[in-house]
Amino acid sequence: MRAAGDSVSPDRRLLTAGLIGLVSAAAFEGMAVPTVLPAMVADLGGLDLYGWAFSAFWLTNIIGITLAGSDADRRGPGRAFAVGTALFALGMLVAGLADGMPQVIAGRAIQGFGSGALGSVVYAVIARAYQPSVRPRMIALISSAWVVPGLVGPALAGVVTDALGWRWVFLGIVPPVLVMGLLVYPQLAVLGPARRVSDAARSDGRRAFDAIRLATGSTLLLVALGVGSWPVAAVLVVGGGWLAIGALVHLLPAGSLRLAPGRPSVVAAVFAVAFAFFGTEAFIPLTVVEVRGGSVTLGGIALSAAAVTWAAGAWLQARAAAAGVRRALVVVGAGLIGAGIVITSAVLLPAAPVLVAALGWGVAGLGMGLAYSMLALLMLETATPGEEGFSSAALQLMFTLGTAFGAGIGGAVIALVDAGTLEFAPALGIVDGIMLVVAAFGFAVAWRVPARATEALGARPVMDTGASLEHF
Repeated sequence: MRAAGDSVSPDRRLLTAGLIGLVSAAAFEGMAVPTVLPAMVADLGGLDLYGWAFSAFWLTNIIGITLAGSDADRRGPGRAFAVGTALFALGMLVAGLADGMPQVIAGRAIQGFGSGALGSVVYAVIARAYQPSVRPRMIALISSAWVVPGLVGPALAGVVTDALGWRWVFLGIVPPVLVMGLLVYPQLAVLGPARRVSDAARSDGRRAFDAIRLATGSTLLLVALGVGSWPVAAVLVVGGGWLAIGALVHLLPAGSLRLAPGRPSVVAAVFAVAFAFFGTEAFIPLTVVEVRGGSVTLGGIALSAAAVTWAAGAWLQARAAAAGVRRALVVVGAGLIGAGIVITSAVLLPAAPVLVAALGWGVAGLGMGLAYSMLALLMLETATPGEEGFSSAALQLMFTLGTAFGAGIGGAVIALVDAGTLEFAPALGIVDGIMLVVAAFGFAVAWRVPARATEALGARPVMDTGASLEHF
């Protein structure tokens, strides 16, 4: 039997239901885009921009994450939530009505800003509203909101694409997002700021500058990958690196760039697992469609498998967290991601069944559920009072940055196919190899995160969780 302190109180259930509904709607979109993107490129052209359909989303996500985290600490979560919901819906409209890949990318960029704001608000709410014993379960509930979209999302996206066209994959999800937003917003609008905002929660203006600087620097680094001139590429790398690193120094916990043990290594591990996982996942449907001649729906089955096992991993994390286990789950999770990449890459071999991608990616999804859910919990446990939004934003920031670079670097390799330099199979094999190396890096960094709950909680004073959010 679950202890009373581990359950969601009745006065918070409506808000919980609304948030889970919104996450579920966003999850369907997240599962649908990589599934239908091969059909979009076939219709609109622009294979050289394939990776940017993901990277544009995640790079603007950085700005939304950073601004929303600070705003939630200083003014409460209502405004950031409203702006995030509106921009998320607007971005889907722009992408759904696009007549070329540049317009799709513009819509994805708008959508990414809104998604970043929403993600930062959700984790900040969990940090401020729940006792430590309840947080693992709430993180698991948010992760489980991907289960149904994961099961039916890719197949439904394929059916919608075949029957109505890929545009309705975007346009059809706008109404549910707006309905869930209207359900949740009134309950967040009445909430005030955190009880104490620490000095480390920097001014909105400075954080906005750093977020834009990071997004700009990251964009320059990714653009450099597709530039044919080495001198121009070198200038972009130096300039982009200077901008990005200078911003990260201010946006992340001290010691993150040198992989210091504890919370800084949590941040680095989040970057690595997101890079490896999503840098592989973005191209699985393309592999099935272009290399093996499968359908859009078949290409999405592997994504469905990973969504289900991710949720299973998150629930396992919640139970292990109750026993105080921390580092071991991150290490095991990172190892499973690497193993999943190896198994999934076998689909490039003509003799391998296409469904081996579902098996391999299911293994990787289980690893991601274990590793990322535990890393999210560790970030909340090591946050100082009044800095929950900052820590939540740092978590989402590195998740986003890792995803953007994974998809961007993979997209740069795939662009060589459009240029006639490589065939699909060798290019996708190179992508898988890159992601496996990054997964190995994540496995190594995982050994530097806190081993048990006492280490994580000992890094900060015990949080006063009783006060500002009463409705969850």
